Amino acid sequence: MSGKSKYIPLKELTIYKLARELSAKAWLIYERLGYHQRKTWGDQMLEAIDSVGANIAEGYARYHFLERIRFYYISRASLSEGMDHWIDLGFERGIVAKEEHEAMFSIAKNLQIKLNGQIKTTYEAKKDLG
Repeated sequence: MSGKSKYIPLKELTIYKLARELSAKAWLIYERLGYHQRKTWGDQMLEAIDSVGANIAEGYARYHFLERIRFYYISRASLSEGMDHWIDLGFERGIVAKEEHEAMFSIAKNLQIKLNGQIKTTYEAKKDLG
């Protein structure tokens, strides 16, 4: 077997699938909000959560490894903003139910671990190429 790695399509990439799962849960919360909650909390929460997957997709499509890593770091920061700030705030304000909060944080924790692994793997792949 050669040393070449197999290309994985974006939609089969674990970190992207987890990000999309998180976005789907965020959308369910957003859909039930009234106008005022959407404009003051929901829009920013949804934008932060959705940008996790968007930045993974953009980074994955970049050619240079440093560009890829840059977008993965942005994705990681958006994950923190969306979860550690907006979802927590929504939970404190009674917008996000306990079950939703726990389910989303379970996904987010797994995503963060795998995203850190993707960053490390991308760095190591560059080192292996010389």
